[in-house]
Amino acid sequence: MSDDTADVIDELFAVIEDRKANLPDDSYTASLFTHEKGENAVLEKLGEETTELILAAKDDDREELAHESADIVYHLLVLLSMKEMDVDDLRAELAKRR
Repeated sequence: MSDDTADVIDELFAVIEDRKANLPDDSYTASLFTHEKGENAVLEKLGEETTELILAAKDDDREELAHESADIVYHLLVLLSMKEMDVDDLRAELAKRR
């Protein structure tokens, strides 16, 4: 893994936290934190993206598989932030499963 991509998840989570704190008007991320459906909006997106991921895998579409995987990771990080969790919580759980 190159130095440019090694910290991308941490950097993305930092942006998500910033959007949560500052709620810029033109931010999709901020709109998820203020959506009238609350966390259900993110949960629905996770369900939608999971279906799209499964279809991409079934079709052996590597480009779409990567795209949908990124969508799932992004929305998962938003959900963790909503639940006052962070990437370290995810890392700790993954480490327990080694």
